[in-house]
Amino acid sequence: MHLVDSHCHLDRVDLSAYDGSFDAMLASAKAEGIEHMLCVSIDLESYPAMLKLVDDHPEVSVSVGVHPNDHDRHEPTVEELVELAAHPKNVAIGETGLDYFRSERESCDWQRERFRTHIRAANACQKPLIIHTRDAREDTIRILQEEHAEEAGGVMHCFTETWEMAQQAMELGFYISFSGIVTFKNAEELRDVAMKVPIERMLIETDSPYLAPTPYRGKPNEPKYVGRVAETIAELRGIDVDELATITRDNFYNLFTTARAV
Repeated sequence: MHLVDSHCHLDRVDLSAYDGSFDAMLASAKAEGIEHMLCVSIDLESYPAMLKLVDDHPEVSVSVGVHPNDHDRHEPTVEELVELAAHPKNVAIGETGLDYFRSERESCDWQRERFRTHIRAANACQKPLIIHTRDAREDTIRILQEEHAEEAGGVMHCFTETWEMAQQAMELGFYISFSGIVTFKNAEELRDVAMKVPIERMLIETDSPYLAPTPYRGKPNEPKYVGRVAETIAELRGIDVDELATITRDNFYNLFTTARAV
């Protein structure tokens, strides 16, 4: 198979099974058919070390952004994100978005302003957005619309929301990405969405080191397990897994157009 892990955090993957060797972990992924990985930023404090870790690996691209979960992080400006995104390995802005799971909506003005900053940066540098959204459906779509996020496009990563939200995101030109959650027994509604999303608008991911798919649930996740996501969705849709792997790989390169040149 020719697979792409469209969202992982390689600087946080558990390397104990590889005697601490990052190269051995990547080799294990390659042996499972993973040809490219997008290592996603969650804050600017760890970004330089993340970039250094993957800099010599052409099969890894990066993004730059600040996750909505943590308030006590360096708050980027549009100009700062645009400058960092100019690095040749950088293919996207994010992850960014809104997460009201642990916070009241009324106390999240800072999240919404940070989200707008990332969208403006993506539009300025014309690189796609990587969107994290949890318990914030209406505000996520509203802000994407108000900031004209369709100018940059992007992906709703680790999607766990409704078919209605998926449709709204796709109307803005966004892709929908599914993680190992789609393999969980209690994810019937998500599997229904995975059957409805047009395959040409679909990506797959691990979100490593989190959310390991069945049968590895509860264990550290890593890019080599993205094939389980592909197998599950292919079975749901009644298509060959190689076909799904190839189409989602091509979708990745269509969205993250500079990834081929890394």
